[in-house]
Amino acid sequence: MEQATPRHHWLCGGSRDDRAAVLPSLALPQALEDPVDAHRRLRGPYTAAGTLVRALTPAVLPRDSELVRRHDIEILSVAPELKEQVPNSRETLTSMALPAERTRYYARLRTKRIANGLVEFVRDAWDDDAPRSLVIENAEHADASDQEFLAALLRRVDPARLTVVVCTGAARQPGAQLAAALAQHCSPTEVPHGAAEAAQAGTGTAGTGTAETTTAEADPAAAAWDFVRSECLDDGPGATGRAAYEALTDAQRAALHDRRAAELTAANEFTLRLGAVPYHLERGADPLGTAVPALWEAADHCMVNGFYDAVIELAQRGHLLIEGTDDIRLWWKFGRPLGLALSLLDRTQEAERVYEQARILFTSPQEQMECVYSIAMLYTRHHPMELRDDRKAKALLNGAIATASLLEGRVERAFKSAFYKNGRALVEVHLGDLREGLRLVNECIEDLDRKLTPDEHRLHRSVLKNNRARVCIGLGRFDDALADYAVVIEQDPNHAEHYLERGDILRRLGRDEEALADYTRALELSPPFPEIYYNRGDLRLADGDVKGAMEDFSYVIELEPEFLEAYINRAGLHLELGDPDAALRDAETGLRLAPDCAHLHAVVGHVLAEREDHAGAEAAYDRALNADPALVSALCGRATARYETGRRQAALEDLSRAVELEPDDPALLYNRAFLRRETGAVKDALDDLELASTLAPDDEEIAAALTDCRHAAAAA
Repeated sequence: MEQATPRHHWLCGGSRDDRAAVLPSLALPQALEDPVDAHRRLRGPYTAAGTLVRALTPAVLPRDSELVRRHDIEILSVAPELKEQVPNSRETLTSMALPAERTRYYARLRTKRIANGLVEFVRDAWDDDAPRSLVIENAEHADASDQEFLAALLRRVDPARLTVVVCTGAARQPGAQLAAALAQHCSPTEVPHGAAEAAQAGTGTAGTGTAETTTAEADPAAAAWDFVRSECLDDGPGATGRAAYEALTDAQRAALHDRRAAELTAANEFTLRLGAVPYHLERGADPLGTAVPALWEAADHCMVNGFYDAVIELAQRGHLLIEGTDDIRLWWKFGRPLGLALSLLDRTQEAERVYEQARILFTSPQEQMECVYSIAMLYTRHHPMELRDDRKAKALLNGAIATASLLEGRVERAFKSAFYKNGRALVEVHLGDLREGLRLVNECIEDLDRKLTPDEHRLHRSVLKNNRARVCIGLGRFDDALADYAVVIEQDPNHAEHYLERGDILRRLGRDEEALADYTRALELSPPFPEIYYNRGDLRLADGDVKGAMEDFSYVIELEPEFLEAYINRAGLHLELGDPDAALRDAETGLRLAPDCAHLHAVVGHVLAEREDHAGAEAAYDRALNADPALVSALCGRATARYETGRRQAALEDLSRAVELEPDDPALLYNRAFLRRETGAVKDALDDLELASTLAPDDEEIAAALTDCRHAAAAA
């Protein structure tokens, strides 16, 4: 009898005790760690991932310090408590910028890169071949960052090595990404309420429910405290104390929350200040005085680290607390990160409403400038294309620039003027006036160099030079762009995107070895970054490193299963390596992502042609050419299919169109010459071969065909 393929598990429904009672029936291997609670109320973003990393790292460090070093960014992002054990060797100007000098924030995809790095760290955290298991509770209440991590863990880790058991209640569903991963990679088990009692009855032991209820009735104060100490989780270890908690007066409940907040603060674990500490302070005796600063600290940390879903939740909770206080400056303290986080998560219309509300509240130049700039960025950069309006963005920015010029402080006036002019430079580029964009950026750089000391606003000055390099690329001034990248890399040597962008320029200039070195350096400085691996794979392929290209494209697909270009390139590589079955699998997978992808339809046509299914091949090439009439490989493939089915004139038409598109390709000319001879157009065939011979004078096949065609033409 065949053994079933191992799968991860999804326990859904029942209580936490019910799900725990079902675990023995799964016959799980040895536990990697104790069950991990993912509820974001505990530690905010990466509650589960951070708990796991804090548990694993001390044992991994002495055994495999290189594994820890390789993933230090991911480890410290989710478990900053480990900073004494895991030094961060890759600080950037972005990560070190003072709050007042932040002008660059992480891309929204950073959490996906962190998740993939964490998966690799967990996967390699033990050195024997024995399988392990890991139980994750409260996954439906996890922050978006943890749900993203769990989805990647389920997708990328072999359940034969690590069997993951994801537990959720029935009242709330996980987010779409995790839900899809659970459906695809897990065996689901519906857990009924009462499973724990049934299991206890089966073993002849008394249930715990009655004892717990009796304890709660006997000492309601202790039960209420247990409930608060379990962070008031409905399904936590102290849940039986909820009734005792609710029976207390408001003042008594507040006192318990303040006591718990003090207890957690004394533990001196930073991530508690992202979850449980602000939660309790919000319910304490002085939420305005204690919870508001705590929520702001948590929101600011999450903003700097790119945990934007958490920023939105924390900022909205802050707004609720200050409602009715008329403290508009405090409102904007939360409104600023709220609007930016919404923008970065493509919730741009919500972001615009935040900024418009701020404009209604404020008459001061500072807030008005910030709001106007932010709305302008929505209209030139963040809004969906149908809502963008670069002329409106330009008008808004002109107002911000005019206001900035009136500021009194030397540093503030210089910085704000440059910041808003840089924004207008982006608008000019979007409007097609690259020279005006370059003029504005140059003016910003010169003003800041003249008016500020070298250590003031280092991050924004680096951003300006990076932006100038990008405009120079658009103008074809590659040497100027490389000069700017040399400066920003010297000033900010651990910022991976600088090397990626410079590598792209070097490749365009044909300096492939230098480009490869930059791509490789970028990969060393970042959590797993699919785009850089793809670029490096494409470069390796162009340079004939088929093995290296295959490794890079395969890793891109492992990291990002919806990376269409990687499927296109890997499918082509499989064809080159004589593996049509693998090519067809990649093509079919890619076509599920993009049904109109011409290149992948052409791959299908190629495979079917190899199998001598010429009708099927022609149909596939038809689909390719419907999507892209100028795809030469599809024209050539269809010409071959038509030739094989005896339709020489139709085949010749396809090859003639291919030659029109690529008139200097000797192989196309050679193939058309062959067809022209077969259809009796010997002189036309001779013209093709004469040109092909000029283009490829050392090609023996073309030379032989040319000689033969000359004889045929002379005889004719």
